[in-house]
Amino acid sequence: VQLVESGGGLVQAGGSLRLSCAASGFTFDDYAIGWFRQAPGKEREGVSCITGSDGRPIYADSVKGRFTISADNANNTLYLEMNSLKPEDTAIYFCAAQYGPCPWDTSFVFGMGQGTQVTVSS
Repeated sequence: VQLVESGGGLVQAGGSLRLSCAASGFTFDDYAIGWFRQAPGKEREGVSCITGSDGRPIYADSVKGRFTISADNANNTLYLEMNSLKPEDTAIYFCAAQYGPCPWDTSFVFGMGQGTQVTVSS
């Protein structure tokens, strides 16, 4: 299993970024996939999750209405469109996959990428 994130960077508050995750070694249809993030000095938190078989997304309250998760099952690529970014969105963003459907249950996570840094300046 391999998950490789890209698309992070530095953006001003109110701006947008699109993260991508190229996955291999498993099929999206059979699992839940999505994004975690970890800010300096804070615990890792689930940002968004989508169950491959039904495509229904779940979002953390802190990103609802601003972030959109989507999956290209044919190409095993996951995306996170992030709009109206805030300084508190600054974190390393990780792509992950778990056995079973959303929501996240870290005990069932079987793969996670190395992460991509997102920095939002005020």
